Amino acid sequence: MAGILLTPSEVRAQSDIAGCKLAESKQASLLQINPNHLRLAGTVEHPVQVDCDDVQLFADAVELYRSEGRLVAEGHVTFVSGTNRIAAERMEFNTKTKTGTFYAASGTAIMREGTPGESGGGQEPYAYFWGEELHKIGPKRYRIVRGGFTACVQPTPRWEVSSGSLTLDVDDHVLLKNAVFRVKGVPVLYMPLFYYPMQEDDRSTGFVMPTYGTGTIVGQKISNAFFWAIGRSHDATFVHDWFTKTGQGLGTEYRYQLGSGSQGNARFYRLNEKPITTLLNGVETKLEGQQSYKFNGTLVQALPGGLQARADADYFSSLRTQQRLEQNVYQATNRRRGFGGNITGNRAEYVASATFEQRDIFDTADRYVRNGTLPRVTLSKGERAIGKVPIYLGATGEYVTFVRSTIDKDVTINDRGLTRLDVNPTVRVPFTKWPFLTVNSVVSWRGTRWSESLDANRMQVEEKFGRSYFEFQSRITGPVFNRIWNTPGNGYAEKFKHVVVPTLSVQRTSTIDGFGRVVVLDGIDSIVGGVTRYTYSLANRLYAKKESSREIATIDFSQTYYTLATAAQFDRNYQSSFTTVDPSKAAESNFSPIAVTARVAPSLNVQTDFRAEWNSKVSAVTSLGANGTVNTPLVQATGGWSQRRFVKELPGFSEAQASHYLNATATVHTRTNNVGGTYSFNYDMRRDQFLQQRFITYYNAQCCGVAVEWQSFNLSGSTAGIPQDRRFNISVTLAGIGAVPSFFGALSGQQDRR
Repeated sequence: MAGILLTPSEVRAQSDIAGCKLAESKQASLLQINPNHLRLAGTVEHPVQVDCDDVQLFADAVELYRSEGRLVAEGHVTFVSGTNRIAAERMEFNTKTKTGTFYAASGTAIMREGTPGESGGGQEPYAYFWGEELHKIGPKRYRIVRGGFTACVQPTPRWEVSSGSLTLDVDDHVLLKNAVFRVKGVPVLYMPLFYYPMQEDDRSTGFVMPTYGTGTIVGQKISNAFFWAIGRSHDATFVHDWFTKTGQGLGTEYRYQLGSGSQGNARFYRLNEKPITTLLNGVETKLEGQQSYKFNGTLVQALPGGLQARADADYFSSLRTQQRLEQNVYQATNRRRGFGGNITGNRAEYVASATFEQRDIFDTADRYVRNGTLPRVTLSKGERAIGKVPIYLGATGEYVTFVRSTIDKDVTINDRGLTRLDVNPTVRVPFTKWPFLTVNSVVSWRGTRWSESLDANRMQVEEKFGRSYFEFQSRITGPVFNRIWNTPGNGYAEKFKHVVVPTLSVQRTSTIDGFGRVVVLDGIDSIVGGVTRYTYSLANRLYAKKESSREIATIDFSQTYYTLATAAQFDRNYQSSFTTVDPSKAAESNFSPIAVTARVAPSLNVQTDFRAEWNSKVSAVTSLGANGTVNTPLVQATGGWSQRRFVKELPGFSEAQASHYLNATATVHTRTNNVGGTYSFNYDMRRDQFLQQRFITYYNAQCCGVAVEWQSFNLSGSTAGIPQDRRFNISVTLAGIGAVPSFFGALSGQQDRR
């Protein structure tokens, strides 16, 4: 039967099917094949438009099968669903189930609000996909046959992933099987499975991009990681490292962030190293295999009753592995490991805390000294005025069980642990009536009791010992002198102010009987009685004021005089304390070293610090140090210099203990941070060699990024005995997919898991 050509009003009356209706258009014509089969025709300028609830369809021609709820569109087909859009040559669509098939199709999906290219390697706002066939199998779910996907929506995408089978869940993820990753159209990687997140919050469960690296010890390595977005407040990462020489490693990291300042993270890594033979500085060297692990983390947690818990850990089972593989030079040369925790609470002026900790300091790879407190319980009463009189009363009490032992190959060879009870009430009387002169005076009594002590032969025995003493201290600040210079019209500052602040502290400790019986474990144990200390200092400060006042320079001098020379060996305020003098080369002195500290900050972006100590006993400078920082929008740099000098008269400053180091780190990047690089080094000036040099450079395009690192180690003096090691690492990030930070510090600061 021949078709019937209908008028526009008849078109609108007969074209409604299963929740869809034809939009009003005078240019569209409808041909009725039969009562169930209608054909609508439009033009490129005026296409046929069909509205189905929240779905819109545009095409040159549309055929409607009313009883089946089916339509077929051809020619410049455009399908719009919410913020997602699909273009195809042909489409078959079921208006009842809202499912269908697109042929020779491509489309875009909006993952978040924003402008393409603004993220610099982060989550892009749009995703682009295509395929020979695109099957809509759910409200936001598509299956693509022989197609591809990219989040780099540009005329020429920088990267794309193609596959014979894709599953696309809009606002969730894309899953590709047997995928090929291409950069600028060039195949670079085959992936059996590829998962790409598309969630608006930029956090999604899935695999992150693998990283590649090489090293003298480990050989080539590939690191893979899986990121689990457990919820908005916590996540976990699982890492697998494969080394061609060393073996394999498995690690995991858990992070959480709650309200009220509660947060934490924990990282655990286990490495299975196999025995290898490698060339180190041209010498064939055998390295034994072993299994080792490392654990580190921090925690801050609010508890009921106003309590707060804190914990930290930085623990490794093998110092050799730590020094061989760690890429952070400070961690690689670190000989300390340990963990600890604390619970603190307060009620009015009373504060109570309980602390436990264990710290190990290695002498060799198998021998270390263990320090700890299991536990340390402290109760303190904050200062409070006695009535209306300006006299303030405070007190502190402490009970602690010390762990002090030397361990060699897991065997304890020297145990000096004991228990101590200490009580210290104080009375403070301030005098602040004069603005140019203040006096703070404190009188305190301290009573201490130990569960063990030293006998006449300096051997530790299980014999209790107690002591008590009084202490008086008065700190006099002033008279303060200052002078102001007005400098109107000066571009740097409108006025300068120079302030001179002298300070004198007088401290008298009563006689303490039995000092030689005390097992010295910390500062309380090393207090010397029957001595008066005079600490005098002079501070010069220079202030500049333009819009606001700030300190631009300061220099301080300080020294202490002791009426008893022995006390100079136990003052923790000076770096060269606890150091005796060789009596054959120099005499004991009642003076402490002279400490000089200086700081210069000519601008908010530049600051330098300096410290030195001059030992009056031997008339020699014992230690010097300086550091500085520069922080501008494009450049961030830090540098440090330190020297511990060889002083033959001081056993604690022997030639073997002397050191001289220089270190610096500089980062330069563009204003948008798309391109940047970091260079750092640690230089041993005494041995005239670099301990390490490190280069990191990165480039972030609109929808991808790459970071490359090269590092050279020369730890000839390390416990692990690794003279030299060279490392190379490379990491690629895609829009929305970062890389996981290495458990050994590779590409530090350049990773960003998603």
